Amino acid sequence: MKSFQLLLPVVRIRRVLDVRISRCYSVSKKDTSHPIASAYSPKAVESGWYKWWEENGFFRRSDAQEKFVMILPPPNITGHLHLGHALTCAVQDVLARWHQMNGKQVVWVPGCDHAGIATQVVVERHLWATKQLTRHQLGREKFVDEILQWKEQKGTKIYDQMRRLGVSLDWDWAVYTMDEEMCKSVSEAFIKLFNAGLVYRKMSLVNWCCELQSAISNIEVEHLELEGPTDLRVPGYDRPVTFGKIYDFAYEVCESDEVIVVSTTRPETMLGDTAIMVNPEDGRYKHLVGRRAYHPFRQEEMRIIADSRVNPEFGTGAVKVTPAHSAEDYEVGTRHNLAQITIFDEQGRINMSEFKGQPRFTARDSILEALRQLGLYRGCRPHAMVIPVCSRTNDVIEPLLKPQWYVSMTELAKEAVAAVESGELEIYPENYKAVWHEWLGKNMQDWCISRQLWWGHRVPAYCIEVDGSEEVWIAASSDEEAKQKFLVKSGLPEAKIKSIKQDEDVLDTWFSSGLLPFAAFGWPQNTQDFNHLYPTSLLETGHDILFFWVGRMVMLGLQLTGKLPFKTVLLHGLIHDAQGQKMSKSKGNVIDPMDVINGASLELLQDRIAESESQGVLTRPDAEQAYKNQVSSYPKGIPECGADALRLSLVSYSLENQFIAVDISRMEQHRFLGNKIWQVMRFLLSALNEAPDGCCSHVTFSQNDSLQVMDRWILSQLSHLVSSAEKTFRPSTFNRVVAHFEYFWYKCLCDVYLESIKPVLKSREAPLQILWTCMDVCLRLLSPFMPFLTEELYQRLPQHCEKRDSILQCHCPQQDEWDCWQNKHLEVQVKMLLEAVSALRSLKSAYGVDSRQRKEVQGSILSEDQSTTSFLEETAPVVETLARIGSFVVHKQSSKPPAASAVSTISDKTRVYLHLEGLIDPALELQRLEKKLSKLKKSESDI
Repeated sequence: MKSFQLLLPVVRIRRVLDVRISRCYSVSKKDTSHPIASAYSPKAVESGWYKWWEENGFFRRSDAQEKFVMILPPPNITGHLHLGHALTCAVQDVLARWHQMNGKQVVWVPGCDHAGIATQVVVERHLWATKQLTRHQLGREKFVDEILQWKEQKGTKIYDQMRRLGVSLDWDWAVYTMDEEMCKSVSEAFIKLFNAGLVYRKMSLVNWCCELQSAISNIEVEHLELEGPTDLRVPGYDRPVTFGKIYDFAYEVCESDEVIVVSTTRPETMLGDTAIMVNPEDGRYKHLVGRRAYHPFRQEEMRIIADSRVNPEFGTGAVKVTPAHSAEDYEVGTRHNLAQITIFDEQGRINMSEFKGQPRFTARDSILEALRQLGLYRGCRPHAMVIPVCSRTNDVIEPLLKPQWYVSMTELAKEAVAAVESGELEIYPENYKAVWHEWLGKNMQDWCISRQLWWGHRVPAYCIEVDGSEEVWIAASSDEEAKQKFLVKSGLPEAKIKSIKQDEDVLDTWFSSGLLPFAAFGWPQNTQDFNHLYPTSLLETGHDILFFWVGRMVMLGLQLTGKLPFKTVLLHGLIHDAQGQKMSKSKGNVIDPMDVINGASLELLQDRIAESESQGVLTRPDAEQAYKNQVSSYPKGIPECGADALRLSLVSYSLENQFIAVDISRMEQHRFLGNKIWQVMRFLLSALNEAPDGCCSHVTFSQNDSLQVMDRWILSQLSHLVSSAEKTFRPSTFNRVVAHFEYFWYKCLCDVYLESIKPVLKSREAPLQILWTCMDVCLRLLSPFMPFLTEELYQRLPQHCEKRDSILQCHCPQQDEWDCWQNKHLEVQVKMLLEAVSALRSLKSAYGVDSRQRKEVQGSILSEDQSTTSFLEETAPVVETLARIGSFVVHKQSSKPPAASAVSTISDKTRVYLHLEGLIDPALELQRLEKKLSKLKKSESDI
């Protein structure tokens, strides 16, 4: 076995090479020789490229010295891509492509999580729907076989969706958390932690899902806030169960005629009450503290205790204490040494008294009726409350006492906190450092890592029973290893062992995923990959799993490898809808990224709401609200935007925000940006077809070249774009890169430069060369964000001898190549020119000057600033072109303002004039102004 593990990296490399050699010619390059289409179509553009990239090895370069390594947070095999995944993929893909284009060896490891709970739930439902069998009827071994078959058929769907999004993952590195090598890593990690005294077993209160019959983690619990009585569908019940009420009932005080009335939202748990609790300062009950009350169904006495945690304003001010079924009561019970009585079995049925066998919420009605018969029931009323619900099954969580495996976190957490304090581990945005200290500091609790499931990594621990019924737990990779360890440790003869049995539980999926940064590269074996690629460079994910995943990776990495698993943590916000509501299946406001890419009709969207309601995911009121929100937000459905527009939109938000309110209209706007880029390429190609041969064969400019003002200006703006991209290229500031690009493309290139050069394209070669340069630079700069569009246009862009097979092989534009073109003085001058143009356009609009009168329209400018006058004299043809007027005159400083002109002041020294004589009818203009004045006076009087 060891020899196989040592050879694994070599086997992996050979497999990669074999795949690439065999596939090198299997996917031909997309044909871009045909004429460019008249309009941008994401569907057409985004087809045909991904397989070609992947199978020709363009995602990675092998000649790099510096490396950049990332692990993709592994999505569940049960799932499909949602916007949270899409955001993570988009951010990380931009980083991966950017670092590769900057000459680094990039290793971006994909993976999939076996998702113990989610997968078991899905397969159980599938098994019942197709064969009318439960997993218990099938048995554990055959049920696991069913899961494996299901995984092979449907478990890689999310990978296909990631490819559709265009992510440049290293698929040959793909890790599945139930792979053979991962199983070995998980087992070894547990054993090492156990041997170090960091893993232990104890009876404790857990979040129990009766439908799953398993404990679940806090992150898998959703909290439903109810304002009052609400009917909820609970698995296993034919009718909805009502929540959102508070109930009062009385306990008789022993040796007294008094009763003490308690208030509770969970009357069914009263069978497990072991005390009644009041606030020590509550004068109503001070005389009862220290006395006892009688339990009507157990026929036992209970203590009446005082504790400051009781709110005298809650209900009657007296509360029941059920240590075995409430986290708060468990703590109280520990402080006051109260008995812990478990009244439910694992399926949520009563296990005692005359109510034995009844489901918990059915028993609620039975118990209340019995209390009524005894004269102890005092009634109920509406009450706001929070219901904990299993996110996988929608079952109401039942706290239960169960023997569980725990990782002792105190010492592990101290090291993780120290790493951040010392700066060895960086967390961005920095405000999450406080969260890190809060969670891993004073709020740190031991980690429950066992789950009562059949699917997952079975706990590598064996219970050894010896003579005298003593039980000893040993962590080992097999029963034989456990036996040998026990014999060495105990010194007993083998004959003393009565039985050896492996724990039936499986490990929390966060445990296996917490090992990914090092297990993915061969740990615990000292492989070449592990030594070369670990620690990784960066971990990027949503801030909601900073503790559940990031913190645990750090703690496990430090303990098991002695190194931090990554140097930097970058966190992004959580996706919300346009109304600011968290996207949730239970709200029906989740957006499927594939619907944004392909488009979706309103009818299709509403069919999905109906399906969710039929499956019990949505209540009727939530479904109705979801229908209304969809009609309001997507009256015509979701338009087809494409993967590029989706990606660009997601990273255009400030990722530092805790919540990201996603608006489909922004994605549509970025599709329009794609079309704008497409149209500029069409313009360029058309111009090149009409240009002399050899145009653009020389694309390196110097300050000595005969470039005109607008040529130098656009190169200066392009230099700023390259510089700002390089300086701000971090996930937390991607939105600035996108904003700078949009400003350059729309405001500088399209609105100004393109319009300014149209009249001179046939007489000057330089503008066409510069336009080609702008397109080349911008495509390379935009490639990490919009890979499909930029590849398509790069292939169509006529290139000189340095053209690469793919834009992925190109280098990103470098700041030092373009700094020489920055000209701040020129930018100030052109800014004044553009202000003059804007003023002339506004005056034309204000006076209703017909655009068809262009040749007759004259504008002029009068300035006290000599440099402005000289500059505008030089660039008067540009002003005429951009302002769409026939002539533009620059008056001398001593000149008088032209008569019959409209004026606009653009600075304290400069005024722009639009000559109106012959353009408008003075009488009609006077009538228009009088009407306008009359309306203004009327509005003023109404105020």
